[in-house]
Amino acid sequence: MDEKKIQLEASEALLDIGVSVPFKPLRVPFRKKPVYLRMTMQRPRLSGQIKIARLYLSLGVTYAEMEAMDKDAQMKFVAEHGKTISKMVALTMCGAWWKPVWLVAWLLRHWVDNLYLQVAMMKFVLLLGTENFMPIIRSAETTNPMKLRLSQKRKGS
Repeated sequence: MDEKKIQLEASEALLDIGVSVPFKPLRVPFRKKPVYLRMTMQRPRLSGQIKIARLYLSLGVTYAEMEAMDKDAQMKFVAEHGKTISKMVALTMCGAWWKPVWLVAWLLRHWVDNLYLQVAMMKFVLLLGTENFMPIIRSAETTNPMKLRLSQKRKGS
């Protein structure tokens, strides 16, 4: 099997099944072991993808630049854009319009380790691309009623 096809199937499986993000352990009185809570990031709907894309572009940094950052640059990046990163991850966890994205983003900032947020954001930015829209764009381009047809090149009407 082709390596790209395997990677594509793996990314599709991850987006459909979701990625579980662990919260910090919560100590409950009268219980020996702490309670471990988790939330699952899943493939966002189109409106969520658009919001994530808008937030990602507002960061002003590319995926390659984020990957090449050293520890100091990562800490500076998190200090500047931590709230935006948590909102991007929260949008992948809140699939429905009625879920409070701001509350989930707040929980992520205060109850999830920084490393999990960065990795989750980078993986979903990498997996969310425009490949899924290419057939739609190609179809819209061929059925564009404003496009000049072969017989209309001279007059344009």
